[in-house]
Amino acid sequence: MKVRPSVKPICEKQKKKGHFITCDSYVTMTDGTGIVHIAPAFGEDDAKVGRRYDLPFVQLVDSKGELTEETPYAGVFVKKADPLVLKDLEEKGLLFDAPKFEHDYPHCWRCDTPLIYYARESWFIKMTEVKDDLIKNNDTINWIPESIGKGRFGDWLKNVQDWGISRNRYWGTPLNIWTCDCGHMHSIGSIEELKSMSDNCPDDIELHRPYIDAVTIKCPICGKEMHRVPEVIDCWFDSGSMPFAQHHYPFENKDLFESQFPADFISEAVDQTRGWFYSLLAISTLIFDKAPFKNVIVLGHVQDENGQKMSKSKGNAVDPFDALEKFGADAIRWYFYTNSAPWLPNRFHDKAVTEGQRKFMGTLWNTYAFYVLYANIDAFDPSKYNINDYKLSVMDKWLLSRLNSTVKAVDTNLSNYRIPEAARALQEFVDEMSNWYVRRGRERYWVQGLTDDKIAAYLTLYTALVTIAKTAAPMIPFMTENIYQNLVRNIDKEAPESIHLCDFPEIKEELIDLKLEEQMDKVLEIVVLGRAARNGSNLKNRQPLSVMYVKLDGELEDFYTEIIREELNIKNVDFTGEVDNFVSFSFKPQLKTLGPKFGKQLGEIRNALMNIDGSAAKAQLDNNGVLKLNISIGDIELAPEDLLIEAVQKEGFFTVSDRGITVALDTCLTEELIVEGFVRELVSKLQTMRKEAGFNVTDHINITIEGSEKVTDIAVSKASDITGDT
Repeated sequence: MKVRPSVKPICEKQKKKGHFITCDSYVTMTDGTGIVHIAPAFGEDDAKVGRRYDLPFVQLVDSKGELTEETPYAGVFVKKADPLVLKDLEEKGLLFDAPKFEHDYPHCWRCDTPLIYYARESWFIKMTEVKDDLIKNNDTINWIPESIGKGRFGDWLKNVQDWGISRNRYWGTPLNIWTCDCGHMHSIGSIEELKSMSDNCPDDIELHRPYIDAVTIKCPICGKEMHRVPEVIDCWFDSGSMPFAQHHYPFENKDLFESQFPADFISEAVDQTRGWFYSLLAISTLIFDKAPFKNVIVLGHVQDENGQKMSKSKGNAVDPFDALEKFGADAIRWYFYTNSAPWLPNRFHDKAVTEGQRKFMGTLWNTYAFYVLYANIDAFDPSKYNINDYKLSVMDKWLLSRLNSTVKAVDTNLSNYRIPEAARALQEFVDEMSNWYVRRGRERYWVQGLTDDKIAAYLTLYTALVTIAKTAAPMIPFMTENIYQNLVRNIDKEAPESIHLCDFPEIKEELIDLKLEEQMDKVLEIVVLGRAARNGSNLKNRQPLSVMYVKLDGELEDFYTEIIREELNIKNVDFTGEVDNFVSFSFKPQLKTLGPKFGKQLGEIRNALMNIDGSAAKAQLDNNGVLKLNISIGDIELAPEDLLIEAVQKEGFFTVSDRGITVALDTCLTEELIVEGFVRELVSKLQTMRKEAGFNVTDHINITIEGSEKVTDIAVSKASDITGDT
């Protein structure tokens, strides 16, 4: 079917049949009318269709985006010409309709003006010839995540196109091709070759425009002068040449380059799959037929707190220097390490940064400050003692075991480019060091004089602080430097000048006691459940309780039981194999899952669940993963997701379960327990008042109590307990 052209003089110059209907798979009815206008000079798809049907290639727009003299709209920018064209068509009676509809259109990311696809003559590298080599070399790279290497980047390579490397600009690396009127072309490979073929190349030739443009060479075919082509090279070619260009290889530094190539690791944002990642691999494949890097971490983009791309025009961009001034470099670095997997988008906002700053950096600094405070009081110098000369407590051994396990975990994760996992290992250790080891052992630092146990406590905490600072130094370089300078350089001038000149800590396998760590993990889990039970029963930790029953697999030694007692302020901890006396369970059907499967039998299932032994049913579900019921249609099995389970507390107890451990608090309070709880409340209030009054830990205070007769009587009767703790 032929189409009548609307602008005849232009069509007559085409000298090809160009106005007829063609077909292509990219035009669909789902995205519009199913009809599009084809302009082979202004689009990749259009050009492909044009080549397939031998359509004329007509360029009626100049390099400035303005229409040419061949049109009635000479000098008008293409987008501004739209209404003029519509007006002319209407005046000629050729316009059927001009509806407006919204659609995606490319705009310049700098000035936000409309862009056009524009065909021009270019120089290409025939990358399609090495497609198989590109894919082969890409398969040797460890992509993190793998899905981008195999998916987004791998798909790009499978559909690789020839690389248009020339640009019609002034600034840039001049394209090193000289041409002759006879048609001969020559690519210069070095300054030495250029000088050998030129009669006018200066000894100190500057290889950029305009100087290089003046250099001519003699044509080896006809003897005429050859001139350099005006184009410069795509800047991505420059970046892809970085591995060898930085060393001026192959002209010098051959050994240095070969010792560093391929790189162990690179990292850039996800949009570099078609940029730097590709240009590096493309050039390395062309020259060396190998991948230029062994490992690559792909980074997601930084977004605002609502998940929107940051943009100055939108007003949601964060000034990095303002953020650095507000939070510090360490806090921002830590946020990016821990917020999400590196390849996922990061929503950057103040709350997220300060939360990480508080959880990890604040905890580490407070633990360091605790050590410095008491070490200064005792004038403790760790360089005068050897930790191996002192008997370490179980808590000391546990901390050193966890320390070395953490160093091992961080080293393993960093070696495998698992950044968030390494950061989480550090954060968990610092939390345990502060909120478990230091908090449980504070009294050891309050003892008068330097006893052996106090020295062991100092040395253990000092070792942990210095070692974890060295381990975390690559991630939070400034805080760890501060800690190192005070704890290490301050007492040992022979130590490396900076923490960043120290070796990564060695893992002391002999100090790792996995059984000890496992036992302490169980203790921590029991304590967490015990605290949850106290919260659930509305009993503060300062209120002593008589007993807590614990059910768990395995056993704990007496030492650990003592820790549980002290942590939860419990008089006795009783390990038991049964918890039926403390809690029962009721079951209801989960309609979302059981409805589609047993619609007619739902009532029967509900009745069966109401009449079962709740404790026995819960045990069956925990042990077998399913609960079996017998109903009219036979035996059925219900999974945990098919059931709504409610724990029913028995009077006088509060029970909490998780991951195979159950704790049951006896919540009954005797008069003696109430008095003891009152004393602890008094101590807490006095310590708060002491702190608010600005007293130092070494200061002695006088306590006067007035008012309540009951409070006075309790305070007098328990005076030794109160004064000992305040």
